[in-house]
Amino acid sequence: MSPTQHSPAHSGAVALGRDACLGIVASRDSRFDGVFYTAVTSTGIYCRPSCPAMTPKAQHMQFYASAAAARDGGFRACKRCRPDATPGSPEWDVRADVVARAMRLIADGVVDREGVPELARRLGYSVRQLQRLLTEAVGAGPLALSLVRRTQTARVLIENSALPLTDVAFAAGFGSVRAFNEAIQGAFAVSPSALRQAAEGRRGTRPAEATAWVPISLRLAFRRPLEVSNLFGHLIATGVPGVEEWREGAYRRTLQLPHGPGIAELTPQPDHVAATLWLTDVRDLTPAVERCRRLLDLDADPIAVDEALARDPALAPLVARAPGRRVPRTVDGDELALRIVLGQQISTAAARTHAARLVVRHGMPLEDPHGGLTHLFPTAAALVDADPEALRMPASRARTLRALATALASGDVDLGPGADRAEARLGLAAIPGIGPWTIECVLMRGLGDPDAFPASDLGIAKAMKSLDLPAGHDQRWRPWRSYAVQHLWATDDHPINRLPLEDS
Repeated sequence: MSPTQHSPAHSGAVALGRDACLGIVASRDSRFDGVFYTAVTSTGIYCRPSCPAMTPKAQHMQFYASAAAARDGGFRACKRCRPDATPGSPEWDVRADVVARAMRLIADGVVDREGVPELARRLGYSVRQLQRLLTEAVGAGPLALSLVRRTQTARVLIENSALPLTDVAFAAGFGSVRAFNEAIQGAFAVSPSALRQAAEGRRGTRPAEATAWVPISLRLAFRRPLEVSNLFGHLIATGVPGVEEWREGAYRRTLQLPHGPGIAELTPQPDHVAATLWLTDVRDLTPAVERCRRLLDLDADPIAVDEALARDPALAPLVARAPGRRVPRTVDGDELALRIVLGQQISTAAARTHAARLVVRHGMPLEDPHGGLTHLFPTAAALVDADPEALRMPASRARTLRALATALASGDVDLGPGADRAEARLGLAAIPGIGPWTIECVLMRGLGDPDAFPASDLGIAKAMKSLDLPAGHDQRWRPWRSYAVQHLWATDDHPINRLPLEDS
């Protein structure tokens, strides 16, 4: 369930209904943080539903489907609960329509980098049509939605970097210092300089001055529960040497971002994921954060998923044993697809070896200031003319890899955050050597399809047999079959299902 803002002038028009929203606020149910926002007319503030400071009378509450809609309604963000920092709505992963695709692209910073016309072009709509669709769905247009993202990026840079405020303004995507000052004042009722002073007071010290790598530390919120064993375990066990590593309790990997390379260090904590991002260009903070969130599936609604899967007696014990499983995804759909093809019909260890060889030969080198990362994963364009002999794999798989790289580099197949899943499925199926298993894995982990199901996977087949489940039983798990896959895989004693710490 998710609210839908049908008109920016009528804040109560949400799918959950006003009475349901009031009940959620009264119970301070954190599952709905980011799903809708509560605005208080008597204070001019909007909050997340679980805000502990929320005590107004019902007649003073209005409900919005997005932070941008609340901002457009004249409300500013609560300083205590920071509604702009909530997990995103799980609706945008579940849905595959143009609104969901637009929301994923806006979250990745496309509007800030390329403007609304480019966003509309990618989606195949006119600017006017897109404006109407988004306003009907979430109560705000693309510019308002991107402004909230821009303001949140600015706050993180103000509080967690030593950049001069003028540099923060342009790094966050504002066209002028005046627009930056007005946005911060309007969003938080405080000036940028006061926001930095308050942050320095909480820290006690000023962050170190920026070098070639700009380090930014922040907390990535999620809806509880979060089962980290298969999430981080999968990423670590399949990690490509030089591109990914597990170091001192943190998963680290390189990132190819719009303005240059970056490095992400992600450490699971009980109530958040601690993230340190090393950026070569701070304009990449927004896409870096969004890609890390997408990698860890942090915007999922685990309660809704678990409740649905637990209705099947066959899965109920698995769900009860490990609630909150997420789908280990990716920071780059092209990279994931190429890696899946590399790993066709071979072991996890062999796939890592093939990928590492590819990285050294075709990936861009970089220097890791705090670890052992050495390269970015090769782009699809870099692999179009890869020497088949140097790939050291069966000729048929080498042909498939190059054909996939060509389709990705030319744009014939789109696996980006705004991709149409149905079109991606058709495009992948047209490439010789790519079958249902590869397609379902790419849809599940690359494009965030919650209902993908690689039925021919050996681990799934083994789990289905051990549970005495007939063919077709997976239909009972719709639309959450991708999450059922995680429970099925976890029935096997495989490194993807546990953290390295558990081996010691």
